[in-house]
Amino acid sequence: MDAVFDVPGAPWVAVSPALATVRRAVLGLTVAPVVAVVLAAAVVSPELLVVWVPVLVAVLVAGAVAFWGLARNAASWAYAERDEDLFVRHGILVRRLEVVPYGRMQLVEVSSGPLQRRFAIASLTLHTAAPGTDARILGVPADEASRLRDRLTALGEAQAAGL
Repeated sequence: MDAVFDVPGAPWVAVSPALATVRRAVLGLTVAPVVAVVLAAAVVSPELLVVWVPVLVAVLVAGAVAFWGLARNAASWAYAERDEDLFVRHGILVRRLEVVPYGRMQLVEVSSGPLQRRFAIASLTLHTAAPGTDARILGVPADEASRLRDRLTALGEAQAAGL
């Protein structure tokens, strides 16, 4: 990783590998109906098979590329806690590094959908004082999400009180 993404004095904490599993499950739930419709259309109108086969191949290739890319993207998510701020990094082609000062945090939101709950992960959204500067951390193990929520809330209150 480039030096610009290094955080002095804090180790990077990777998110749960279950994030890739959840994203792949959602991909499968999206691609499967499309494949079923294309196959049904090919059966109903075999004279258009020359159209349906390339469509099916394109859907399957796009699904395979997305399947691979989702795991890579999930592995790119990490965060680092320091005394004054929280760093969040993610991305494969376009890497992002977000720095959230604790004193600017106004709200820590934890969310977990049905599939996320099945795999015991959650997402944290850190709302800050400036609009458009929210940060999020995806795929945090549920127990770590609770700990992080409490810690970030306490640090945010302590930092804001010092202003």
